[in-house]
Amino acid sequence: MGVVIFILFVVCACYVQMRGKVKHEKLTRRLTDHSNLMAPLNCLFYLFSAVKNKPYISVSEFPRLTLLQDNWQVIRDEAIHLNRAAEIKASDDLDDLGFNSFFRTGWKRFYLSWYGEPVASAAKLCPATVKLLAAVPEIKGAMFAMLPPGARLVKHRDPYAGSLRYHLGLQTPNDDGCYIEVDGERYSWRDGEAVMFDETYIHYAENTTDSNRIVLFLDIKRPVTFAPVDWFNRAFSRMVMSATATKNMPGDKVGALNRIFGKVYQLRVWGKKLKAYNRRLYYGLQYGLYLLLIYLFFFA
Repeated sequence: MGVVIFILFVVCACYVQMRGKVKHEKLTRRLTDHSNLMAPLNCLFYLFSAVKNKPYISVSEFPRLTLLQDNWQVIRDEAIHLNRAAEIKASDDLDDLGFNSFFRTGWKRFYLSWYGEPVASAAKLCPATVKLLAAVPEIKGAMFAMLPPGARLVKHRDPYAGSLRYHLGLQTPNDDGCYIEVDGERYSWRDGEAVMFDETYIHYAENTTDSNRIVLFLDIKRPVTFAPVDWFNRAFSRMVMSATATKNMPGDKVGALNRIFGKVYQLRVWGKKLKAYNRRLYYGLQYGLYLLLIYLFFFA
């Protein structure tokens, strides 16, 4: 039975890695891609997706999101006020598991809600935006996300296909030099304009202009045609994704996974030092650990 499950994982992981026009170039990057862990579940989402499996999805598929575009200037004003107060920022601590690597290249954020309930500081500082978000039940996570001049997010794919990503331009350069590229297809943000894409395709973003880009960043629950897949998505969001909640400022709730992230991160720091000292030893230990985990999970 373990062999059958292992083969299923391998087949699903191969599909995930070959999906789309753009792939990770290095074999080692494909083998260590964290999306492989979720591959069988993601394949179920792709199989039963109620929207087409393609890099960009028409926002018209989600008519209730029109409320946000209709009120984009209200949302923009609260975002600009926050930015002037320097509240759209990188995390001060190691408590943002999902986006920690983005901070190194200049990306900044302010959480509005995250898989369960509004963030306390957002309800206080952005009441109009939080109220609008609460009126759209498909929204699972929300934040203001800023890409400053010169910032760049490297090519990556998100590991879980239970959501789709929505961006509403609030204060953007309105210039083709500030863009996101999803599976090789480029989009440049514009004020008041919304875009939706499947974040499990390889994508990256860059701001080559001299102006900030601030968007309303949302995770929208992927609609599916098979109820058990939707039930699983709801349960996963409630038990796992909500545990990645983090704070904008002291007093905001921090989820269980982020409370232990700082300790786990120390292993990553140690790994980087080992890689700098001896790359062969580093990769030998890394792949040895993967093989051990595969053996314990599927064959022990």
